[in-house]
Amino acid sequence: MTDFIKDMPKVELHVHLQGATQPETWLELAERNEVKLPADTIEGMRDWFVFKDFPHFIQIYMAVCGTIRTAADVEFMARRFLAGQAEQNIQYTEITYTPHLHYKIAGLDARTQLDALNKARKWAKDTHDIDSGFILDISRNVTPEEGLWTTNMAIMGMNEGVVALGLGGPEVGHPPEKHAISFQKAHAAGLACILHAGETEGPASIWGAIKQGTVRIGHGVRCIEDPKLMAYLREKQIPLEVCPTSNVCLKVFPTMEQHPLPKLIAEGLYVTLNSDDPPMFNTSLTNEYLTAARVFGMDVDVLTGLVINGVRASRLSDAQKSEMEAKFKREFDRLEPETNTSAI
Repeated sequence: MTDFIKDMPKVELHVHLQGATQPETWLELAERNEVKLPADTIEGMRDWFVFKDFPHFIQIYMAVCGTIRTAADVEFMARRFLAGQAEQNIQYTEITYTPHLHYKIAGLDARTQLDALNKARKWAKDTHDIDSGFILDISRNVTPEEGLWTTNMAIMGMNEGVVALGLGGPEVGHPPEKHAISFQKAHAAGLACILHAGETEGPASIWGAIKQGTVRIGHGVRCIEDPKLMAYLREKQIPLEVCPTSNVCLKVFPTMEQHPLPKLIAEGLYVTLNSDDPPMFNTSLTNEYLTAARVFGMDVDVLTGLVINGVRASRLSDAQKSEMEAKFKREFDRLEPETNTSAI
């Protein structure tokens, strides 16, 4: 079972490029650009990256993002990330990327960043035969005007790998309505919106995201607090991007055993499995599937069903989805797993 999970083809819909970059990469960027970080060795970086609490998480995130100074740095970061996805046999990734931060810190304009991302995307396709798209993310705590900067970049990139406009960052005190003008502009241009909601805030945040026209919910796990919302999500089959390890680290749920992943699936909600900010939470997408099998006893049919949900919930075209689903199912059959979860 362990080998099957490691080897099976996967997709990932909720993973932040900056938050998914490994400590080793950040250290190389810091040395290249002569930026001082709290640690200057691999061991020190790994120790610093061990999750403590949300303020520490933000401290790390902001510090490492300050090491990005040039277009080449953006491309390097994205290449390293995509190589890691290939190692996990993640055939397609929708990468959440927060570009305004690097405009603010290093003056990298929208075109410069988009070109760098696409160079990495092409490299990953040519080198590893994996595909990817970008969700350009507005952080909730920026001004509506700053949000529009990202929206304009996303619209500009619609035929250059950008698959959606995103909304992330701190939920508390920053409802999605704050950036309504950005979502309206994206929708008018024919660009999908994908909002984080229902992670550190409850059902009201998810309802707010739905009202803004989100096509998926980033996290969404706190829907379990509202039976009407659960029923609505089930009826409309709005996909949830569930990130269990992240939720436990951020104390959305006290332990993995208390995570509602099995309940969400049992209730017929449209669940996908994701890693969020993997090195910061000491996880990976492969580990999320291993955890689902080990902690919740999920069998091969459930796990591969989650993978196929990811394919179907992606922003690929219908033809691309059908082709990928058929390819994945052939690969699942070829791998012929041992279905005993006790082997994990």
